[in-house]
Amino acid sequence: MTTADEAAIADIIQQQLAAFQADDAELAFSFASPDIQAQFQTADQFMGMVQTMYEPVYRPQSVEFGAIQFIRGRPVQAVTVLGPTGTWVTAYYQMEKQPDDTWRIAGCVLAPVEGETI
Repeated sequence: MTTADEAAIADIIQQQLAAFQADDAELAFSFASPDIQAQFQTADQFMGMVQTMYEPVYRPQSVEFGAIQFIRGRPVQAVTVLGPTGTWVTAYYQMEKQPDDTWRIAGCVLAPVEGETI
């Protein structure tokens, strides 16, 4: 993984977070991998899922990027997020390189940060 890849991954995630903040479902959906897009079919369905199940990344108060790890050969970007209710979580973004060498988000798992609440 190159420094350019690491920067591109962070940029994609930041752009999707900004799209969530702006309630721009189409733009947010554009950063999802083809498999995620096929699963949700429309930007509105995708945004509804994010609003319901991923509130910390939908409306973060603070965002800190951590290290990229490789899990089963796929890069996973850790992002620590302060959610709207004052609870810290780490969002683990599974990234997927596309045939055109761009990166897309292929999944996200939220994990609580122990003992961290504001």
